[in-house]
Amino acid sequence: MRPIWRRRRPPGGALALALLLAAACSRPGTVSDDGRLRVVTTVAPITSIVAAVAGDRATVEGIVPEGVNSHTFEPPPSAARALARADIVFVNGLRLEDPTKELAAGRGRPGAALVELGNRALAPDEYLYDFSFPREAGKPNPHLWTSPPLALRYARIVTDVLSRHSPADADAFEANYASFAGGVDALDTAMQAATATLEPSRRKLLTYHDAYAYFARHYGWEVIGAIQPSSFDEPTPKDIAELIGQVRAQRVPAIFGSEVFPSPVLEQIGREAGVRYVDVLRDDDLPGRPGDAEHSWLGLMRFNFMTMVESLGGDASALEALDLGVVPVDRATYPQ
Repeated sequence: MRPIWRRRRPPGGALALALLLAAACSRPGTVSDDGRLRVVTTVAPITSIVAAVAGDRATVEGIVPEGVNSHTFEPPPSAARALARADIVFVNGLRLEDPTKELAAGRGRPGAALVELGNRALAPDEYLYDFSFPREAGKPNPHLWTSPPLALRYARIVTDVLSRHSPADADAFEANYASFAGGVDALDTAMQAATATLEPSRRKLLTYHDAYAYFARHYGWEVIGAIQPSSFDEPTPKDIAELIGQVRAQRVPAIFGSEVFPSPVLEQIGREAGVRYVDVLRDDDLPGRPGDAEHSWLGLMRFNFMTMVESLGGDASALEALDLGVVPVDRATYPQ
């Protein structure tokens, strides 16, 4: 599959990474020099959730740069050492990062744990299939982290896995989980309040990428379309015409694009349908800079939820008042 908006792949590719991983695996892997677990993660929201639980008791390193297409990303050679020395590798799963998963499974440190969070968090009968992820293609929508209760399931799994690998730190991991859960609950309550300020007819999303299916199911919103078809090729003129007609018929006040992957197609749809085009949503590109409070899963969700609610005519003040400081300081390494 190829995405509508392609970024040049990092040099080296899977073959170079496999060779480097093989060389790195010839050295003994262990916890970091200070005795902490070495943890490797993939996309930034997953990295943030893991870092919130790990606190200062594990080193956490993401390997998928923010703002790249995680569906097609292949780890560059620079990720070889991290994967080869990791005690635990957390991936989203549900076939989101297949190249990373395959390389970690085949070339990672012997004895390291490979944890697919989505596969553990959701039973197959809970999978959602939709515009970009049709059932016949065999890949469910993998963007579970846009639903706060599912993100909390991720955190619970992370807590249990870290505690099994480092029992001496289990109490610290549990305390960090409790802090994160408090932030998730506060976000969920604020989003429920913000949703209540929107008429049901306005709780509709047309997005550049089909990332909000689990969010919509939880909050009672409706995803009316995504411009990436199931083939991930560019939409046909017929597809575009149908989306324009759908936007007009449903009278949505805004449609949503990405600041990372600009969409001339969505601009065209907005212009011809006479609705506002908002191009700042983020799938997995955290706001701010690493170390900032808003550079976190909580900050990402608040930003996206506020953007959607305000653009559709609702009141997002409950979300704006959310305290991002309730989650432990994020000490993870994020590739930029």
